[in-house]
Amino acid sequence: MLSSSSCRVAAVSSATALFSSSKHLLCKNFTYISNPLCNNSLRPIRWNYRNSRMENSASRLVTRASAQPLKNPDELIDSVETFIFDCDGVIWKGDKLIDGVPETLDLFRSKGKRLVFVTNNSTKSRKQYGKKFETLGLSVSEEEIFASSFAAAAYLKSIEFPKDKKVYVIGEDGILKELELAGIQYLGGPEDGEKKIDLKPGFMMEHGKDVGAVVVGFDRYFNYYKVQYATLCIRENPGCLFIATNRDAVTHLTDAQEWAGGGSMVGAIWGSTKREPLVVGKPSTFMMDYLAKKFGILKSQICMVGDRLDTDILFGQNGGCKTLLVLSGVTTLPMLQDPKNSVQPDFYTNKISDFLSLKAAAV
Repeated sequence: MLSSSSCRVAAVSSATALFSSSKHLLCKNFTYISNPLCNNSLRPIRWNYRNSRMENSASRLVTRASAQPLKNPDELIDSVETFIFDCDGVIWKGDKLIDGVPETLDLFRSKGKRLVFVTNNSTKSRKQYGKKFETLGLSVSEEEIFASSFAAAAYLKSIEFPKDKKVYVIGEDGILKELELAGIQYLGGPEDGEKKIDLKPGFMMEHGKDVGAVVVGFDRYFNYYKVQYATLCIRENPGCLFIATNRDAVTHLTDAQEWAGGGSMVGAIWGSTKREPLVVGKPSTFMMDYLAKKFGILKSQICMVGDRLDTDILFGQNGGCKTLLVLSGVTTLPMLQDPKNSVQPDFYTNKISDFLSLKAAAV
């Protein structure tokens, strides 16, 4: 058993830096990481910002029973007030709606359940995701949608990111729109996708000395210019933050195959800076804490529904929620039942429309 003093020491992470709201100075020890072995870990800021690597390490400290197939959907529905759904692989694949989703969501709403949709995909803003739901024939309000693009902007607002600092963005339009709505200055994004570096003898690339954070998300316009610019900002600007929207290895750009995810872009910047990013998307508890506070939800009254073990299910478990894995996306049954897999949800099923067929079979 660790002593309380040892726990407090172990809880401190000096990997990043925090902006001082009073003097806009940069100081050490940006965030304090909750130590899973301690009950009273230091938390000087409201949110618990554990990155995905730390989440995975913490999860292995707990032995969980093997996941059970979902057999009694009514029992699960009645046990919670809120269902949080991942989007890619749960609601849709690429731009194709998964069968039975509209009817299943209608079932949850008819029982008075709050529905929230959380995605690590940062390419769209909440408003843009609202339009995608509408295009797919789903009635979902902007207030019910939380994307990692929004999480990045919300996080920067929560630490009172200095108004005289800028954010360099490796990512797409969703991050830019959310930063703009938050009143945060930015540069980069898709327009830097066409920029090239002319490596003449003696050439030295300039970068903005006023960049106080680099936000990295999924980026189809990723190139060497962006890698070098972000690297210079993180390595040479004192206290510059390295923020990742997610570390997802793969994503569903189409329903035909898996594509390299935002984690590949984050990995490139990690490789050149040797700095661990602060992850604001799943499985970080930032969005879970934000949602619980916004809606006044008890986390024990939430069920997280997702298709990924290392993000969705860990996100729910780290937040103290019930978890349901659907096999309609990234995770297969052999992957779930692999003896090497340490992440076990409470329940699993093929797809969320199983709630309908299981109810019908029980009648």
